[in-house]
Amino acid sequence: MSRTHFLCLFLMGLESVPSGESQSVAGGDEDALDDYQELSTREEQDIEGMMEVCEYAISNAEAFAEQLSKELQVLDGANIQSIMASEKQVNILMQLLDEALGEVDTIEGKLSSYEEMLQSVKDQMDQISQSNRLIQISNTNNGKLLDEIQFLVNYMDLSKGHIRALQDGDLTSPKGIEACINASEALLQCMNVALRPGHDKLSAVKQQQLLFADLRDTFARRLTNHLNNVFVHQGHDQSSTLSQHTAELTLPKHNPLHRDLLRYAKLMEWLKNTHREKYEGLSRTYVDYMSRLYEREIKDFFEIAKIKMAGTTKEAKGKFGLHGSSGKLTGSTSSLNKLTVQGSNSRRSQSSSLLDMGNMSASDLDVADRTKFDKIFEQVLSELEPLCLAEQDFISKFFKLQQHLTVTPPLAQPEAEETDGGMSSRVPPQAEHRHSFSSEKDLVRLMMNKIFQSIETELNSLIALGDKIDSFNSLYMLVKMSHHVWTAENVDPASYLSTTLGNVLVTVKRNFDKCISGQIRQMEEEKISKKSKVGILPFVTRFEEFAELAETIFRNAERRGDLDKAYVKLIRAVFMNVEKVANESQKTPRDVVMMENFHHIFSTLSRLKISCLDTERREAKHKYTDHLQSYVINSLGQPLEKLNHFFEGVEARVAQGVREEEVSYQLAFNKQELRKVIKEYPGKEVKKGLDNLYKKVDKHLCEEESLLQVVWHSMQDEFIRQYKHFEDLIGRCYPGSGITMEFTIQDMLEYFSSIAQSH
Repeated sequence: MSRTHFLCLFLMGLESVPSGESQSVAGGDEDALDDYQELSTREEQDIEGMMEVCEYAISNAEAFAEQLSKELQVLDGANIQSIMASEKQVNILMQLLDEALGEVDTIEGKLSSYEEMLQSVKDQMDQISQSNRLIQISNTNNGKLLDEIQFLVNYMDLSKGHIRALQDGDLTSPKGIEACINASEALLQCMNVALRPGHDKLSAVKQQQLLFADLRDTFARRLTNHLNNVFVHQGHDQSSTLSQHTAELTLPKHNPLHRDLLRYAKLMEWLKNTHREKYEGLSRTYVDYMSRLYEREIKDFFEIAKIKMAGTTKEAKGKFGLHGSSGKLTGSTSSLNKLTVQGSNSRRSQSSSLLDMGNMSASDLDVADRTKFDKIFEQVLSELEPLCLAEQDFISKFFKLQQHLTVTPPLAQPEAEETDGGMSSRVPPQAEHRHSFSSEKDLVRLMMNKIFQSIETELNSLIALGDKIDSFNSLYMLVKMSHHVWTAENVDPASYLSTTLGNVLVTVKRNFDKCISGQIRQMEEEKISKKSKVGILPFVTRFEEFAELAETIFRNAERRGDLDKAYVKLIRAVFMNVEKVANESQKTPRDVVMMENFHHIFSTLSRLKISCLDTERREAKHKYTDHLQSYVINSLGQPLEKLNHFFEGVEARVAQGVREEEVSYQLAFNKQELRKVIKEYPGKEVKKGLDNLYKKVDKHLCEEESLLQVVWHSMQDEFIRQYKHFEDLIGRCYPGSGITMEFTIQDMLEYFSSIAQSH
């Protein structure tokens, strides 16, 4: 057994056995093991040193343990003696401990006193802190209260100057109006301020609101009464009568009134936002009185226009045929050609007449009358257009109707009745149901309709007069009205002017269609004299003059399509009725009637270059050519009638299968019969027959178309063709017979030439 192992066992046994008692090893149990405490390093070193001093510590453990026990007892006794020897010091120590306890009690007392003092200071500090917090809350509340007071003072305080302006401000001078505008805007701002929660419960706020409401009502009443007086005065103003405008045929201008009233535009906007009923009452009053003024002025204006159109004397009225017009163009083609078309490149430059009078003779009176009507009608439209546009612009600005809102129209409200206190409403039963409009443009148009309710009626009356004077005036009116409608629609398609002129344009177009229908009806009712030659039919001449006039009027016009449609209707009617007259003609051959009239139509269409009638122009040429040829052939059959019949028989035999060289053996067509027929037409007789033919053709043809030489030349060509045809038949059917005509081609040319020159 090693030394270290032994030492461990010893120590274990020493610690498990109480001092002075012996126990057996068997008496140790698990509790002893649980109480075992391991020695520290120093303790181990001390035991090892002690065991080294005692040599038998390992060999005789019991002796060593007993020795250690003895030494321990000795040490315990020494300790007790030492303690007993130091009692004095213990007493001194206890005394010192007692004194220390006393001092501790003293200190504890002082600490308790200090603690009480600190608690008092703490309570005071808590009170100070609470007081500071309350002061801070008070300061915050005072600041907020000051903000509220400043807010109310800043936004709900109206200066004395503004109050004076609202109560007694001058509404006639520019300076006074400006002051009233500023005051009304300030009042509106005060009334519309967004109050914070609780403000409406303050008595001062309630007083201010009552003051503002009273000022609003007072100023609204003053403004309404003043503007009512202005409207009434203007409606009854007789200074702007039309007598001073008679010579120029112009309407009075209302620009000064508009300029003066526009100074109140901001006040009207204020009234619209604050007093809708008074605003609507003013709107109705303005419309009512201005409609009377405009109705009087427009009526006088149109009366003068009618007088200028029709003339004031019975003679002039009879000349213009106020009891009806046949619509016949009596101006000649030559007079029409004297008219000079104005050379303006601007389509909007329509203030002057479509035609220039130029130097006209008395025979050009009808054209001059039309030109006069055209100028007057243009003047009427040129005066109405700026008048309506200016009034609509004024209404939009003055009544602030530019914006798109859903509001109740003023004119749909009950009529207003003037009282001492302003405008009071009396509601008729039918006005209880008010219509709402989706756009303020509708309100403007509604007001314009009532103000100018007489314009459309007067225009239709003027148009009816113009149509009664001369149905062809509808051409001028259609072009003029179309141009003004086009101009108005470019400015504002939904404006009153555009709508009204568009309605009148429908009437003008209807009159134009009636004019065309009248021309067609005249063609159908045309009666031709049975005792005189037909010549150029009157409705053909009228169509030519109509086309010349229309081409001049409709040059660069917006409604060219209407004229083209009318052209087609008229030309088809002309074609149909020319054929009708030709079939009914007794004095003049049908071919002559067709040839001359279709030649005239072809010449007219070629000269005027009407593009929509190109098909009809070619058709007219074709008809003219066909009937010219037919007339020539039928006419030439008379001077060489027997010769024609003879050779027609020859051609018939050949067509039946007889050989050409065997025709001469036919009894009716032998050489002797041929010579016999030829001898009946010597040169002298042929010339005589041609001379008679010339005279007959001359009787058939009319002088104004100058087709005699054309027809005569065509007959010459046809005669030569027939001559050559006869010679060819003689050469083929009678070969080697030596039979020839009694005259030559050269003789024929001389005959035709001498006959033409002799006449």
